[in-house]
Amino acid sequence: MNNKNALLSAAVEIEIPFHDCDPMNIVWHGNYARYLEVARCELLRKFDYDYLQMVESGYSWPIVDMRIKYIDSAVFTQTIRVEAYLKEYETRLKIDYIIFDAKTNKRLTKAYTVQVAVDPVSKEMQYVSPQILLDKLKGVVE
Repeated sequence: MNNKNALLSAAVEIEIPFHDCDPMNIVWHGNYARYLEVARCELLRKFDYDYLQMVESGYSWPIVDMRIKYIDSAVFTQTIRVEAYLKEYETRLKIDYIIFDAKTNKRLTKAYTVQVAVDPVSKEMQYVSPQILLDKLKGVVE
């Protein structure tokens, strides 16, 4: 996973709160999914297709695949930078992520998520991304 061939990118900084940590002041592994979501929302906003716009367009976009590789631990009060990279969009949204220590630039985590469009009425997965997504990305990634 890297930022090569990224079609679009976004980054957010997050200070690790106490409630995200275990008794050793290390971020509990399940909280990383939330950090990815914060960066993913920032990326989606860059082409005006965040979750509210997805619902308004008539589709839900559930995560169908997620992989997280923990390299080093994030800890209480640390500021992390979560970078999100749009890699694919024609048949699904594939987004790669890298989490860094914001001060040292040390890589802490890498991950990816895959989302697919689903018709909320029929519950049928769309095997081609809906035209609304293609329209939103037109001119932004070309």
